[in-house]
Amino acid sequence: MADARFDGYDRKILSLLQVDARLTNNDLSERVNLSPSQCSRRRQRLEEEGYIRGYVAMLDRDRLGFPLVNIITVTLATHNPDNARRFGELLARLPEVQEAHALTGEMDYILKVVTPDLKSLSEFVNGVLLPHDSVQHVKSAIVLETLKETGALPL
Repeated sequence: MADARFDGYDRKILSLLQVDARLTNNDLSERVNLSPSQCSRRRQRLEEEGYIRGYVAMLDRDRLGFPLVNIITVTLATHNPDNARRFGELLARLPEVQEAHALTGEMDYILKVVTPDLKSLSEFVNGVLLPHDSVQHVKSAIVLETLKETGALPL
């Protein structure tokens, strides 16, 4: 956040919006002590400059039939740009994958995957990941309890 125009008001607006993206400019103005028009201009600038990438609804995965959260580590068969690209293309097509991170160390990738049940997890690992030619090894762990889950940044 090296932009000289980024200040404490912007930080406060972002903090409030990441808790409740439905806040109106009137709501924001009351909470940050700026006029609604100033809040509107700042929000628009924060969107245009990419500080705000979008707005989403946080859905209840249990109520929608995805109670199992799985952490899956993947080792690629070979370490070259083409193989990594093919694996990335596979992940892009898989809506079960909520997060995917390239790692240093023993494993190449760690995935956060949601599934409705154990059978679906098995089908995902054995029918999708393992048969893919870019993948050598997969390890999975089922999350027993989620202690904290947030997308909020520590502003």
